[in-house]
Amino acid sequence: MRPGAAASRDGVASRPAGEERALTSVAAGDRYEEPADLPRLWHVTLSVSGKEAPLKEVRRGLEQLAHDHPFLLTSRYANDHAEIRYWEEARDLHDAAAVALRLWGEHRQTAKLPPWEIVGLEVIDRETYHQRLAEGYGPPPATPVGVHPF
Repeated sequence: MRPGAAASRDGVASRPAGEERALTSVAAGDRYEEPADLPRLWHVTLSVSGKEAPLKEVRRGLEQLAHDHPFLLTSRYANDHAEIRYWEEARDLHDAAAVALRLWGEHRQTAKLPPWEIVGLEVIDRETYHQRLAEGYGPPPATPVGVHPF
């Protein structure tokens, strides 16, 4: 039974006499506008590089990072660089970029990632990402998802 509904017997509501449910209405022509500070989706590409590391260790570190943070869409790697792509939910580009710039450093110890530095960052909104795909440029959709060599 929905909250506020009276119990019924044989399909007839048993409300006390004179009690009616209040109705709410929306004025004609009113439109719902989402608040400007709601989170949006941002496509993030983070590029890192540094001294060569064994491929096996790089892959294991990226797999651990993906396991710890299942939002990671795909990672590509070589023995001296890697690229991580994922969707981030954030209020604006600044917030999405701030999270991306902390990702590698904050998880370097726990995921045993190589001591590489961030050398590139691209953060674009969902509409721009899809527009690029439709126009035939930009990164192709991440398939297959996961950790793969370049």
